[in-house]
Amino acid sequence: MSSATWRSVFTFNKYTQITARAVRNSLQEGPRLAAEKRGLTALRYQNWENGEGGTQTMLVPELAKDPSKGAPV
Repeated sequence: MSSATWRSVFTFNKYTQITARAVRNSLQEGPRLAAEKRGLTALRYQNWENGEGGTQTMLVPELAKDPSKGAPV
């Protein structure tokens, strides 16, 4: 499969998601859970006014409290 062929099927980001999921699934239970927690992304935003940052706000607050819920893949 040439690089032009697989690029028409999916993007490089999708390719890295697939390979990362395959690697995580191949790990044993303990290391797999730790790797899944590292893979979660928590999105925060902060409003800036007059050069000063306001408080940071979590986009999904329950993810900050319980990372086991995770974002859908």
